[in-house]
Amino acid sequence: MRILLIGAGGVGDAIVKIASNRNFFEKIIVSDYDIARAEKSVEWVKSHSPAAADKFEAAQIDASDPNNVAALAKKVQASHIMNAVEPKFVQSIFDGALKAQVNYMDMAMSLSHVHKTDPFNTPAEKLGDWQYDKHAEFEKAGLLALIGTGAEPGISNIFARYAADHLFSEVDEITVLDGGNLVVVNDEGEEIFAPSFSIWTVIEECLNPPLMWEKDRGWFTTEPFSEPAFFEFPGGIGPIECVNVEHEEVNMLPRTMNAKKVAFKYGLGTEFIGVLKTLHALGLDKTEPVSVRSANGPAKIAPRDLVAAVLPDPASLVDVMTGKTCAGTLVTGKGLDGKARATYLYHVADTSWTAAHYDAQAVVWQTALVPVIALELLAKGLWNATGVRGPEEFDAKVFLGLMSSEYSQEWGSQDRNPENPAVIDENWNK
Repeated sequence: MRILLIGAGGVGDAIVKIASNRNFFEKIIVSDYDIARAEKSVEWVKSHSPAAADKFEAAQIDASDPNNVAALAKKVQASHIMNAVEPKFVQSIFDGALKAQVNYMDMAMSLSHVHKTDPFNTPAEKLGDWQYDKHAEFEKAGLLALIGTGAEPGISNIFARYAADHLFSEVDEITVLDGGNLVVVNDEGEEIFAPSFSIWTVIEECLNPPLMWEKDRGWFTTEPFSEPAFFEFPGGIGPIECVNVEHEEVNMLPRTMNAKKVAFKYGLGTEFIGVLKTLHALGLDKTEPVSVRSANGPAKIAPRDLVAAVLPDPASLVDVMTGKTCAGTLVTGKGLDGKARATYLYHVADTSWTAAHYDAQAVVWQTALVPVIALELLAKGLWNATGVRGPEEFDAKVFLGLMSSEYSQEWGSQDRNPENPAVIDENWNK
């Protein structure tokens, strides 16, 4: 397996660091528009895992053009392209993989488009629709496009599949729930607003109309930040108010899983939601360039790109962040015994641990862990398919087994009171 990794930001850098301890691949070519970032990731391997240093090299790429992607993939003889950049580049990298006739993987999927006349009821183009429409092309070419394989989507999908296959006889609802108690401080020790993931992606997820799915209704949308409700997260994180946001799992899971309802809720917190609403009110969430006057003359810049430029790079937060993040999936329905069941399957990452072992903050490290494990399963032939597919279409048990046995990452399965699964009640079924 020869992997062309596109993007050496926070998640791409963490992919390199995690993969440096594994031996399932022949080569990883770390590429970025800013080659210095790619070189920095490779240098980390040389200093921390010198035995693996010759398996990594840096390259420069402009991933906005599929021809550039295809050319570099062919030059380095890649068998797989791993997309670790912002979702606005998904289409060009996806097409580049098809042009080069190589397999493809990403963590965030092609962007959605809001319905022009009925945005808070009717979806238009959903997250990932553009990619799913290419299924026949990848299948005809004998290639696999494994999409949405990060933390969320990704391990959240895998948890849903594991629950359906091994814990439940009938699934009513699948709700992906993400939350954490992460704190970022400035040099003066004051807590500041600094998203742990790309603000470009955060804005896209949180300000678009949330996508929902019900078996009797199909896909529909709601107002942003709808249905606020507290959910108690494990690992000492505690209760956090969660709201509906747009996310890929809601488009992915109903395609191959039998459930009555699928939703995604994000534990953002009141302050975070307030900042996002302010950005929207000021038009700073827009992606279309606007004219700006400056001392150097007129220029055009997208407001969202400006916001991203003035906020800290998520990869740089490792030394100023504390706390944990939890990615998980709540499944309700009937257990194998036919009785009502509610189970929250989850993985918790602690910044103190990820910083000490990988010099990475918890969110980007947790996101990077999943594609590395998935690539190893593909390399070993334990996952195998063609076409455009999500991780929930593969064996979840083999993924979670490898994750715990060889990557030393434990995952949790927490049974909760079916009448009130939002609260941890360890005594309800004793």
